[in-house]
Amino acid sequence: MFQWLSGARRRSRRLVLDTLYGEIVAAARRPPLYSDWQVPDTPLGRFEMMSLHLFLLLHRLRGREGALRDIAQELTDHFFLEVDHSLRELGVGDLGVPKRMKKLARMFYGRLAAYGAAVDAADAAALAEALRRNVAPQRERWEEARALAAYTLAAHAALADLADEDLLAGRLRFAPLPQEEGSEG
Repeated sequence: MFQWLSGARRRSRRLVLDTLYGEIVAAARRPPLYSDWQVPDTPLGRFEMMSLHLFLLLHRLRGREGALRDIAQELTDHFFLEVDHSLRELGVGDLGVPKRMKKLARMFYGRLAAYGAAVDAADAAALAEALRRNVAPQRERWEEARALAAYTLAAHAALADLADEDLLAGRLRFAPLPQEEGSEG
């Protein structure tokens, strides 16, 4: 158990986690999400896109054992550490952080359940409604939710085809957004 904590192996593991997390962040920060699909470019909107992309990887890792299960837990832990740091950077005081973290954790795990059920059923309409409800709750209609749901299902399918060995090596690539497909090279 303690072998992975030692020297080079620990550094290698950290590199894999950092690389995977970096891919999640890069996918969540793609400009078309905000400019074309009208995801609010706010701290909460960015939280939603981070949650969506982390969900996709966690859903892919669901039910795995050993190192893959550990990676899923460590990525989740790192995500919440980053959320904590972000709250503090936004000026939330020490006494307010735990309350907000508890609320954000409930939001995150609620999204995992809602998105997971829709993805497992390949129900694009249910996924679009869950995304609308979470990403743009103030809008009664958010047409872009259908495009985001279609992307989410495509990303889920692409991740399902990714070998466990690739993930263990830190190789992760999310499906391109439709706007990016012509520019992939």
